[in-house]
Amino acid sequence: MTDKSDTRRVSGKPRVIVTRRLLPDTEARMGDLFDVTLNEQDKPMSRAELIDAVRSCDVLVPTVTDTIDRDLIDAAGERLGLIANFGAGVDHIDLAAARQRRIMVTNTPGVFTEDTADMTMALIISTTRRFSEGFRAVQEGRWSGWSPSAYLGHRIGGKLLGIVGMGRIGQAVAHRARAFGLRIVYHNRHPLPEAVENMLAARFEPDLDKLVAEADILSLNCPATPETHHILDARRIALMKQGAYLVNAGRGELVDEKALIAALAEGRLGGAGLDVYENEPDVPAALLKLPNVIAMPHLGSATEEGRGAAGEKIIANIRFWADGHRPPDQVLDTLI
Repeated sequence: MTDKSDTRRVSGKPRVIVTRRLLPDTEARMGDLFDVTLNEQDKPMSRAELIDAVRSCDVLVPTVTDTIDRDLIDAAGERLGLIANFGAGVDHIDLAAARQRRIMVTNTPGVFTEDTADMTMALIISTTRRFSEGFRAVQEGRWSGWSPSAYLGHRIGGKLLGIVGMGRIGQAVAHRARAFGLRIVYHNRHPLPEAVENMLAARFEPDLDKLVAEADILSLNCPATPETHHILDARRIALMKQGAYLVNAGRGELVDEKALIAALAEGRLGGAGLDVYENEPDVPAALLKLPNVIAMPHLGSATEEGRGAAGEKIIANIRFWADGHRPPDQVLDTLI
């Protein structure tokens, strides 16, 4: 765990800079408690703006749209003591560099679990049933009426769902999938306790290649790390069943997009439901042109309840830190 010297007491209101717009109630509460600067335009901050921010604040509140790498952390002023991330994922933050500068990092774990699992399940259903194609036909005036052979998708009951990453979100997806009659196999660094496996009716598969080849629907719910970068690359995509479906509500970096586009265009895969992309917000035009792709604008956590709860966690983390106490959501060294 981070050394106790990383905590500090701030005299007066801590200087806080928030990189994106948050919910109004969260911003108002921050204004009452802290000396806060908000991003009124709600546009991703430029590199120069981020450098100016870390040089002048006690606390930076970034989101997944901000790259907090070693160079940025090295440019920080002596005041910066806390990076209070909005979101559970911290793959955009160089934790080792922060540790070396004795800058604490916190996140907001658990608040988006149910929302992201809902999104994953929606993508599973929508992709296998070709809802996106049907919607486009109606929207573009191409629908000519009901037909017994039009827009035929697949029933998901009885199909095998392969889940890569069985943390909070993966387990929440499995819980929902079981209610829809899906058979569940998962891959994880370690198997879940037997009691949890029994509750979810889930089977552990230690061989990722075998799971990929076995699944009718593959759901990626693991974090982005150097080890998981392109975990679904061209070789593994080639292992997938003819007509299998991919759903990714995790991180765009998990998938080799070029290889995925090729497999979809060639008809080797049945379709893909995507909420994240390799180079957000840039989405390849070739991907968007494919009729068997549902592309969402990173909406997995987009609920008022989840975003509000994340704001509450951030405020609590800042207050604990500013008072010289260890924040409840400190990111531990084990994640570095």
